[in-house]
Amino acid sequence: MSVRRLIVSSILLVIFIWLIWSSAGRGYLPEQPEAFLDLIEEVNPSDSLKRNILGIQPYMLAKDYLDQETFQQKMALYLDAALKSKLIQPNTVVLLPEYIGTWLVLSGEKHALAEKDNLKNAMSTLVLSNIIDFSVNYFQSHETDRATATLFRMKARSMAQDYFTTFSQLAQQFNCYIAAGSIILPKPYIAEGELYIDKGGPLYNASFIFGPDGKIIGEPVLKVFPIESEIPFVSGEAVEKIPVFNLPMGKTSLLICADSWYPEPYQVANQSQAEIILVPSYLTGDESMEKPWQGYNGAPAPVGTNLNDIETISEWEAWNKYALPGRISQTNARVGMNVFLRGELWDLGADGQPLAVLNGLQLELKPADRAGIWSINF
Repeated sequence: MSVRRLIVSSILLVIFIWLIWSSAGRGYLPEQPEAFLDLIEEVNPSDSLKRNILGIQPYMLAKDYLDQETFQQKMALYLDAALKSKLIQPNTVVLLPEYIGTWLVLSGEKHALAEKDNLKNAMSTLVLSNIIDFSVNYFQSHETDRATATLFRMKARSMAQDYFTTFSQLAQQFNCYIAAGSIILPKPYIAEGELYIDKGGPLYNASFIFGPDGKIIGEPVLKVFPIESEIPFVSGEAVEKIPVFNLPMGKTSLLICADSWYPEPYQVANQSQAEIILVPSYLTGDESMEKPWQGYNGAPAPVGTNLNDIETISEWEAWNKYALPGRISQTNARVGMNVFLRGELWDLGADGQPLAVLNGLQLELKPADRAGIWSINF
């Protein structure tokens, strides 16, 4: 055998082995998801009140994202529990946390990714098992963190489809409005109530509100103030483009996590006479709320921030002072709620408990170590 034929044969063998390895461990359903639901609380009595925000703090595992069906089953566990507690009504808006859809980047991938010890190893395996697609998309990505941007761009179409299918079907099944947390997508847009993307466009941390007919209402909500960990691959939107939604329960503004820390989004909400403010959040790091606050993250602190609070007050105290509870009074909004993503996602950790304000007063909500559901009537 000539040296040339030997080299060609060796290359073909390597490709064959890679194809077998790449396709192994995909395509079968993982075990049934578990809710880890610690509590369901109707925070204030409904009496004659006909509207409510249903805040859900899901407890997510990496394996919950391995396929669309499992992800939808997981989300349905929480909605079904709320329905059985009679907390879903015709004028209910469900609020889910930031990044709830982002980890659909795992959907359809090797199940071993969910078992990795840390995110870096999981994403490295994701790249290797999709090396051809990754290479093609790499040249479409020009962000500072090109590798991360490439991963999200590579999986964008399937992520968008899985996300839309899940929340469209759930909104119809439970006959409610769903503020479906957020997901990283390239330049998402809506046509006739359905979700589309422009793969060549910039990546955004995006949120969407689904109606009971399964259609997306209005335009995407794109995060204005990405934090430091997002800035290398996520673009920010202009603050004046934050939409306000005319929902049956009231005009609604949705501020994605860090956006709730700045005065400008509240000004936009107030100009449109928003009555409801929803905030989906994700705070990484176990017990992060107990640690000293490190100051604003990703953009300069706005005027009025007491810089002496940095490393003096806790992260939890800062959320209460500078985010939704401390800023909703700048608007005429009647009610606001903030929920956090919790779970075990590799080595990322997570922390946070829901925050709620009604008629100018901050409500006391029972904490949940894992998953929880809270209903605010108004």
